[in-house]
Amino acid sequence: MQMSDVIADMLTRIRNANNAKHETVDIPASKMKKSIADILVDEGYIKSAQIIEDGKQGIIRVTLKYGQGKQKILQGIRRVSKPGLRVYSNCEDMPRVMNGLGVAIVSTSKGIMTDKKARSLNIGGEIIAFVW
Repeated sequence: MQMSDVIADMLTRIRNANNAKHETVDIPASKMKKSIADILVDEGYIKSAQIIEDGKQGIIRVTLKYGQGKQKILQGIRRVSKPGLRVYSNCEDMPRVMNGLGVAIVSTSKGIMTDKKARSLNIGGEIIAFVW
């Protein structure tokens, strides 16, 4: 079966594994998913994301991060731009997630980056997801 929104599938797998307090979650790999996972690692929401070769497209193994007593570090993750309704923003109107406490993941002409980096480079793009 062909999946229409693979990014939403990735975010849902991470959200569900985080709510169930799993250590790791496996996601089918792609370059865009890998760059989103790298942003989540850089921002400190997950421990690590590594690609495991399986002879096909590969698998991204995401290791989730928890605080003391299995308290969730990643409180929420939400898909913004969907295949049926794309959401774009210029650098001046870039949304701030929870007044700057969270991050927006943005797909720009310079690659996938956070809203803070897009503002500093003065470029806009498609808003992929909000993470807090």
